[in-house]
Amino acid sequence: MAPTIEKPDAPSCARNREPILGVLRTHFADRTRVLEIGSGTGQHAVHFAAALPHLIWQTSDRAGNLAGIGAWLATEGLPNLPAPLELDVAGAWPRNRFDAIFSANTLHIVRWSEVELMFRRLPGIMTGDAKLAIYGAFKYRGSFSSESDAAFDAQLKACAAHQGIRDFEAVDALASRAGMRLAEDIGMPSNNRCLIWRKAG
Repeated sequence: MAPTIEKPDAPSCARNREPILGVLRTHFADRTRVLEIGSGTGQHAVHFAAALPHLIWQTSDRAGNLAGIGAWLATEGLPNLPAPLELDVAGAWPRNRFDAIFSANTLHIVRWSEVELMFRRLPGIMTGDAKLAIYGAFKYRGSFSSESDAAFDAQLKACAAHQGIRDFEAVDALASRAGMRLAEDIGMPSNNRCLIWRKAG
């Protein structure tokens, strides 16, 4: 008998899933197939897939996280949650195209060079009118939105020098070069943002 894999738990997912879902209900209402980049524990995926059954929600992450994601997917058994894909931005990308891309709390974890690479690769998997939704903390004009964000940034850098809260303007410039236009910048609890871009037709 195969060993039971314990489901990973990220408390932040329980705190932010409802505010994010509120945004997705609006912006992904007319979408059909979502790729989540950096699914982490898989908790967001099962919550959103259950609440938005019209979407095929494709999870993905680096190899080390796939077992934990799979444990959550197996427990829920939702028909719109296919098996997770291995996806490292510097490695192989899916061949399928998606009309929506979602990523939460990833840009401040990966290297900036990987953020740049991700945006360069995104057009190759996006349909002509695809939307990109990214959730997390951002700086604006080089400044933090709160003292707690500044403390969080310092904590990230103490863990790994390449980590840190990204500048909105720099990320928006990457999206623009990838053929996307900002559709909405939405304020979220705890000084987070949900940024929505749409691929220019």
